[in-house]
Amino acid sequence: MQDWWRETFPQGRQNLTIIDANGHPVSIAYGEKGTGKPLVLVHGIGSWCYSWRHCIEPLAKHFRVICFDAKGYGFSEKPAHPEKPGHQMLELERIIRALCSEPAIVVAISLGALVSLAVVQEHPELFASLVLINVPIFPERLPNRWMRSLSDLPIELLKIVDSLRLTFLFSTLVRAIVRVERREVLVDWSAVTPEEVYWITYPYIYIPGTLAKVTEELQIAAQEIKRLQQKQPNLISQIQSRLGEITCPTLIVWGDQDRWFPATDAEKLRSHIPHAQVEIIQDCGHDAPANCPQELNAAILEFLQDTGFTNT
Repeated sequence: MQDWWRETFPQGRQNLTIIDANGHPVSIAYGEKGTGKPLVLVHGIGSWCYSWRHCIEPLAKHFRVICFDAKGYGFSEKPAHPEKPGHQMLELERIIRALCSEPAIVVAISLGALVSLAVVQEHPELFASLVLINVPIFPERLPNRWMRSLSDLPIELLKIVDSLRLTFLFSTLVRAIVRVERREVLVDWSAVTPEEVYWITYPYIYIPGTLAKVTEELQIAAQEIKRLQQKQPNLISQIQSRLGEITCPTLIVWGDQDRWFPATDAEKLRSHIPHAQVEIIQDCGHDAPANCPQELNAAILEFLQDTGFTNT
């Protein structure tokens, strides 16, 4: 069987153990490529390292690229204990501390970008620079119908689905659904290949526990968004209230045809972060690393060069 990790990273898939927000040791899968200043890639909800497949090699020509699967995603451990709202923030901090001996460049998309905003506010010393891609900082609801449907299901039901390996038994259906749903995050969704669908769905089909853990994350996100809309205490409004504290060089990247979160949010976010820059990518949907990788990589490298990070 093809080993995506071995083909992508010189040392293949590596594992790091951190203490999670519940106080338990968990194994985090990661890979790295290149040398120089650390550049950490942070994926979005429901995804894993594969989402950065078109960015790793171009960025690794200039930096030490570190790509990891967040707890519960991809090839990282999926502990059975319930998760606390905001657990990703503490865990991202611990991953950066463990893998980076100096302030890192952090490039993050969607939920990963929202988590990165929270971490840079609490621990600015860990960040040399920040690139935010299509970040849900002003959300109104979960953006996708399948996300909303999953978030309404009892978590115990999803655990049964996982334990019975139903996603494996119905893998053809799972892949067909994902192929159709990709049209929401891409402009040219007809370009989706069978290989891409295979790897996007791989953890859900072959790694037990993935569906239940991702559903749990969706439920937490839905609850936080609901509290935000009802003006109750929530993590998103806390992040919003501290945007002015961010002082590291920051680039906000947005696809002009993002169907999940409008591109107008980019300028709205920029107005809250001192000295932030905005780059709008034309003919690009929410999944910018897959939709417009050349334009995205060029924007990232130009920004880093302009802000004083010399390419090696």
